Amino acid sequence: MNHELKDVNVRNLLMLGGALCGLTIGGLLSMGLLFGYYSSQPPSGAPPTALEMEPQALPQPRLQLHEHMDLERKRQAEDAILASYGWVDRKSGVVRIPIERAMELVAERAQAKPEAPRGAK
Repeated sequence: MNHELKDVNVRNLLMLGGALCGLTIGGLLSMGLLFGYYSSQPPSGAPPTALEMEPQALPQPRLQLHEHMDLERKRQAEDAILASYGWVDRKSGVVRIPIERAMELVAERAQAKPEAPRGAK
């Protein structure tokens, strides 16, 4: 039959129990001291609730007074860009051409290239 040959170390067990009791009593004492300190301090007052606060003026919304005219002006400006020649980046030599002319050039280039067979790579 297998069993332990020596008993539990009672001295170590009692030291552990004493340490746990000491820590518990120390924690309770320190909490009591903190509660005593804070209860002797004058209250700083609770923060005001939302109903007690003075209402603050909200900023006025930024409304478009003539939204249809604004949209029309924006579209006219975009159409003017799409229908005119101009520089995009003069240093790099990038220009803008009218969209109609660009579509004509793309169509001409597509007609000039022979179409590759579908199976070929």
